[in-house]
Amino acid sequence: MSKEVSFKNRDRFIQLGIAIASLRKLRGLSQEKLAEKAHISRSLVSSIEAPGMATGFSLEIFFNIADALTIDPADLIKASVFSDNIFNN
Repeated sequence: MSKEVSFKNRDRFIQLGIAIASLRKLRGLSQEKLAEKAHISRSLVSSIEAPGMATGFSLEIFFNIADALTIDPADLIKASVFSDNIFNN
């Protein structure tokens, strides 16, 4: 269930997808296994993780992914957000 992402949030969704992909790989999970554990389709995992693509998804899916990756949702958000001063330097 992907949703259109506004330009304002595009980079946030891209960063979150990169964080999810990185953590998934660190946990030794395939996209298929993450999808199974998160109760979503593999194609949705693929579109969320796709670099340069902003795929919106619900909080329920976000929480399911965090649980499947055994990470607190707040820590997953923190892992995906670069502080503004990184981009301003």
